Amino acid sequence: MEEGKRQKQVAAVLQEEMNDIFRRLGLNMIGGGMVSISAIKVTPDLLEARIYVSLFKVADPAHAMKIIEDRAWEIKKHLADKVKHQLRRIPVIHYFHDDTLEHVFKMEELFKQINADPKPGEAKN
Repeated sequence: MEEGKRQKQVAAVLQEEMNDIFRRLGLNMIGGGMVSISAIKVTPDLLEARIYVSLFKVADPAHAMKIIEDRAWEIKKHLADKVKHQLRRIPVIHYFHDDTLEHVFKMEELFKQINADPKPGEAKN
């Protein structure tokens, strides 16, 4: 089912505010890597939000997600202060590790290997 206009609007507001909150709370850099909000999906009733967190060059992604989960209440409090005049209810927030970036790097490595390997029938230089 396709997202409605209001869902997209709420998701955009939440993403902007969440990125700002992560930056202010120092959650944008964890374990020597960069943390960012890659996407937010909101349910049609606007009561739940799935926040997809992208971790770039983070040594231990599971530990980074635990840090975020441990500070979830604090994050939600800051979010409520920011959007209380735009939303009637602050959605229940669920955090998910977005590993799309890791898949992209793996695919790029595979393509490099394919291009570097000599093709059958080709002479090696």
